[in-house]
Amino acid sequence: MGTEARAGRRQLLVFTSVVLSSLALGRGAVYTSEPDVRVPEDKPAKLSCSYSGFSNPRVEWKFAHGDITSLVCYKNKITVPPSKPTVHIPSSATIGSRAVLTCSEKDGSPPSEYYWFKDGVRMPLEPKGNRAFSNSSYSLNEKTGELVFDPVSAWDTGEYTCEAQNGYGMPMRSEAVRMEAAELNVGGIVAAVLVTLILLGFLILGIWFAYRRGYFDRTKKGTSSKKVIYSQPAARSEGEFRQTSSFLV
Repeated sequence: MGTEARAGRRQLLVFTSVVLSSLALGRGAVYTSEPDVRVPEDKPAKLSCSYSGFSNPRVEWKFAHGDITSLVCYKNKITVPPSKPTVHIPSSATIGSRAVLTCSEKDGSPPSEYYWFKDGVRMPLEPKGNRAFSNSSYSLNEKTGELVFDPVSAWDTGEYTCEAQNGYGMPMRSEAVRMEAAELNVGGIVAAVLVTLILLGFLILGIWFAYRRGYFDRTKKGTSSKKVIYSQPAARSEGEFRQTSSFLV
């Protein structure tokens, strides 16, 4: 049996091959031609082992780091425990609107499933079937990590955390983020509309006052262009001089 793994950053790879069957009865053996494998950082490492004396064995590869041993490969698939998930939770949401909370992590193999907690209590998939969450309307997708409130209710105010787990290693939980469910600020909207109407009224009144005072007429007179009229001089005899042309400005 063999497997490939990638060397972790600043870590010595120590892998143990475990064959589970009748090993306890002493009828089988596990061998490896390279008990100590050293590879450069971020380079692939090929590990191999062989066994004999087992019927239908289950082969596992485990990673040992200090006092911690975790499963790395099972059924020819590499396993990696989840990392700390990243969440996007709005700090406030308007009651009656739609709010979307997301949770994800990129290191887990196989892909993690996600569970949400409100004020430290795990949220069920069906809120209406749970007395503690029956006042809330939400949908929860454990595969994508998306939690959707539609609509948001006053009861949805609280601290939310997300947990990622894939059956390998320890589940990882995000930091708690508080979301406040608030009423629509109708008073503020009405006040803003009134202020806008008052300012618009003052603007219209100012334009009307300026028109009544003749400001616009004076502006037109002051900027009107002047006309220049030129008359062609008449023919005159030699030696005769008199003004024969004029300009009117």
